[in-house]
Amino acid sequence: MPKKYLPKCRKKRLLGKGAVLIEGAKWCGKTTTAEKIAGSILYMADPEKEQQNLTMAEISPGRLLKGKTPRLLDEWQIAPKLWDAVRFEVDHRDEMGQFILTGSAVPASYEHIHHTGTGRFSWILMRPMSLYESLDSTGEVSLEALFETPDQIEGENSLDLNQLAFLVCRGGWPRATDLEGEVALEQAFDYYDAVVKSDISRADGITRNPERVRRLMRSYARNQGSQATNALLKNDIMVNDAESLDTDTVYSYINALQKIFVVEEMEAWNPNLRSKTAIRTSNTRYFVDPSIAVAALGLGPQDLIGDLNTFGLFFETMCIRDLRVFADALNGKVYHFRDKTGLECDAVVHLRNGSYGLIEVKLGGDKLIEEGAENLKILKDKIDITKMKAPSFLMVLIGVGDYAYRRLDGVYVVPIGCLKD
Repeated sequence: MPKKYLPKCRKKRLLGKGAVLIEGAKWCGKTTTAEKIAGSILYMADPEKEQQNLTMAEISPGRLLKGKTPRLLDEWQIAPKLWDAVRFEVDHRDEMGQFILTGSAVPASYEHIHHTGTGRFSWILMRPMSLYESLDSTGEVSLEALFETPDQIEGENSLDLNQLAFLVCRGGWPRATDLEGEVALEQAFDYYDAVVKSDISRADGITRNPERVRRLMRSYARNQGSQATNALLKNDIMVNDAESLDTDTVYSYINALQKIFVVEEMEAWNPNLRSKTAIRTSNTRYFVDPSIAVAALGLGPQDLIGDLNTFGLFFETMCIRDLRVFADALNGKVYHFRDKTGLECDAVVHLRNGSYGLIEVKLGGDKLIEEGAENLKILKDKIDITKMKAPSFLMVLIGVGDYAYRRLDGVYVVPIGCLKD
């Protein structure tokens, strides 16, 4: 399987819409992927032509759209007027698959965008690579196949604790997957530095204090996988901040990180329960890739191995990244669940047809696997299946473990090193 592919279901978007917009964090492979299917390319941020391109986008944007289709407009958001120009061309050409737009940020301003693009554009969010895309997972267990509730599954995991720690710290950056050792690990630190020093301020044109950004990202890293409030993050930042800081400022910083696809929070899942137990609806905090959190805290593989609790949190972020990539390929979405009694489910993969699977993430070990399986069964029994479907599967997704298998109680145990979409 080639690295960083555009799933078949995504390629179909070009057949059903005049334009496709691919968004995502810098360095995650948007341009490289789009180049493989583009008929012609306009690099808006080409240093030698950027000013010329921006001028043309202002006075005659239609000229920039001429070329063999599908025409790729890379980093389109630096010239927001292109959006309406593309929409106009799509309407008048009346043909599918005309344009591919890629962007590592949303436009800083929507002043020059007058149409939502509904009916003309299709949106694709591209994330850093899953372990399957980077060839670090065997792909012997298919998430899609689990929705058919197979009687048996098979898969052999080759990742040990040291390899897993390295993969968490390396992340899913395509450039890093072609490198080894310390050089591969440095890519995440370079990405983090770029976010702190410049990218977050470019998100909306507001200059931000780099040191305060560092403190926010460290706090966010420590609170991954939780429903930490902006007030909690503010208090964490204020410990070493002599200046006043309010929650609105924290929100603006987080919003800027979302605009450049550094963080991606997870919405709560609201099933029909047999009881009237209240469900917590706050979003769960996650970076788009675990390596960003590692870099924010200045950690490496050996630091994770020396602190398995922290390792477990960052491993969960990696699993959520992969599940999101796979769910997208299946036209699904990933949620979390937590009620007021403390009952939790790390991930719920919910498909458009109403089918869903419940997933607990555990680093490994018989005790943690048993704990995860019991938790899933308790939640399953609380769901009112007279008002919604029963879960298609229960899965404990692990890091360390030799095999993928189905337990006698029906719960699947699957190493992340065996999973694919």
